[in-house]
Amino acid sequence: MVFLSRFDRLYSSTLLEAELRSAVAREGKPVIVKNVVAWLNWVYPRRRLTSQLDQVLTVATPKGSDLWHLACALVVKAKAPEAFFITLDRNQAQIARSLGFRGL
Repeated sequence: MVFLSRFDRLYSSTLLEAELRSAVAREGKPVIVKNVVAWLNWVYPRRRLTSQLDQVLTVATPKGSDLWHLACALVVKAKAPEAFFITLDRNQAQIARSLGFRGL
C-alpha cells in the first residue's frame, strides 16, 4: 500500500469496499477496512454508465464486477486522461491498458 502514497488522489468505485471486506473476512486478516478505505475518493456515477460499459465491452468481456470497476475508471479518465489504473488482477490490468490507462 505504501506505493500508493506517490499519488495525489486515489479513486475507486464503491464496489471495492465490498470486495475488500469479503476478502478480509475470507482470509481472517485483522485489517480494519474503515481505515484502509478512508483515503479513497469514491466514484458515485449520477447516471447509467451504458457508454462506458459498452466501451469496455468493445475490448473484452470481463466479469460484472471488473466491468463496473473499469467503467467507473473511464468516468475518472474522462476528467483526468493521465489517470493510472491500479489492480492486482492481471486480466483487469490488461483490459485497462487496452482502454488507454497507464498501469504500474
